[in-house]
Amino acid sequence: MAKYKERGTVMAEDQLVQMSKQLEMFKTHLEEFASKHKQEIRKNSEFRVQFQDMCATIGVDPLASGKGFWSEMLGVGDFYYELGVQIIEVCLALKHRNGGLITLDELHQRVLKGRGKFAQDVSQDDLIRAIKKLKSLGSGFSIIPMGGGYLVQSVPAELNMDHTVVLQIAEKNGYVTVSEIKSSLKWDSERTNQVLEHLLKEGLAWIDKQAPEEPQYWLPALFSDLYSQDVTPEEADESLP
Repeated sequence: MAKYKERGTVMAEDQLVQMSKQLEMFKTHLEEFASKHKQEIRKNSEFRVQFQDMCATIGVDPLASGKGFWSEMLGVGDFYYELGVQIIEVCLALKHRNGGLITLDELHQRVLKGRGKFAQDVSQDDLIRAIKKLKSLGSGFSIIPMGGGYLVQSVPAELNMDHTVVLQIAEKNGYVTVSEIKSSLKWDSERTNQVLEHLLKEGLAWIDKQAPEEPQYWLPALFSDLYSQDVTPEEADESLP
């Protein structure tokens, strides 16, 4: 019995050695590929996504360090660092309007506009990767999945599942009402009002008390028309229907 056990251990060790050799060979090929196509990786956002996926299959993260082979070879460390700075600048500039919430689509458009038409192309995948790096630094950034995309949170406000599901309901029209939440989620008034009051307190929602039937709680991050106007929250509140 001990003989079979020993033989099994040897076979397992041999397999591990073979796998390690294959992994090292794959890493070598990946480095050769990166060296050959580094300009495409840096300039073409779709090509960059495919390369990142290739790296992920063998546990290589080109963004893990600002130094080392990948950063020096491809310049991806600098690329995502600069992109992170641009994301922060856009979010800070709009914080007084949206309270620190912005759709990924809107963020993407504004980052592209700020970079200029001759700058390196940037995809939404690049933004998500840069935001995850910001998040790892404890910067308060996070990504909230929505039905039709993502919301980017740039302030350290605490949002639980109740807040998130209300944001998802508001995605359709840009606002929610107490009756809509109670009807959709079968919540009682206390739970509903608690969530809405928190969103108001954090500056993530504005209330329109002049709405015809009942107050409407608008989420400026989802109300795209506001972004095309240079208005204050008070002016926007007056302009709401």
